[in-house]
Amino acid sequence: MIYTVTLNPALDKTVEIPSLTIDSVNRITTLRTDPGGKGINVSKVIDKLGRKSIATGILGGDTGHNILSSLEKMELESDFLFVEGETRTNLKIIDPVSKTNTDINEPGVTVSEEILNQLKDKLLKKLNADDIVILSGSLPKGAPQNTYNVWVKDCKEAGAKVFLDADGPLLAEGIKAGPYLIKPNNHELSGLMGQELTTPQELTEAARGLMKYGIEKVIVSMGGDGALYVTKDYVYYAEGLKVPVGSTVGAGDSVVAALAVAEEAGMTPEETVALSTATGAANVMCSGTQAAEYSVIETLIPKVSFQKL
Repeated sequence: MIYTVTLNPALDKTVEIPSLTIDSVNRITTLRTDPGGKGINVSKVIDKLGRKSIATGILGGDTGHNILSSLEKMELESDFLFVEGETRTNLKIIDPVSKTNTDINEPGVTVSEEILNQLKDKLLKKLNADDIVILSGSLPKGAPQNTYNVWVKDCKEAGAKVFLDADGPLLAEGIKAGPYLIKPNNHELSGLMGQELTTPQELTEAARGLMKYGIEKVIVSMGGDGALYVTKDYVYYAEGLKVPVGSTVGAGDSVVAALAVAEEAGMTPEETVALSTATGAANVMCSGTQAAEYSVIETLIPKVSFQKL
């Protein structure tokens, strides 16, 4: 089973404002709302890929109940812990004229370490060997900076393969516990190394350097320039697919979803590269954080170009 953990979920409100202008009145032309937060986004895509997951995390207030209701309508299995406070609402502003995406994110609820441990213990009781646990996104206020480090260790001890998709100090702390897979982008990996990495060779060397912690797979996304799939045994480079952009929000989450599906299904490295690249591109074509239909992903898979380095 695949479990997605979203400790700081959100209701994503996505609007289009042509020619967004600061210090002026702007008019919204389209609006949609989606249950969001990186782990929830991953669960939505896993479902479109024909697999099952259980979404867990922390919700609060009316917004939290709205998110839960949306997930139930999508028939996505979930097991959230409700706490005091109000789950955040995040505003995503797309300007189709300037071709920009602007995120305005609320801070969300405040949680204690005790609440986090309660949720973690609840998850650990369910885990079986070779389950996949996906830890992704920001932490709520009140959460210790080493939260992902602790969760990675405990989930690994329970026999699970842990995927970590975070950035900054959260990623730096989490990788020390040796997750099975991480998915930094080139800027995040550069930040970890303390120097700008620009070439595939530099990024590959840095990715392999992180494997001293016990990490087995490092997928380095490079936006429109594609991605590197790095293990100790091989490196694949996949070119970015050129598709019409609806929203880039959640594109990375869709790649993580495809990686988890491929891992659970025992796909070959080549199949994994093709599926994850196509899934990421298909979700870029969507508005907001809605998940692309598999029929769209299926048409893109044959168009994926990649090579073994």
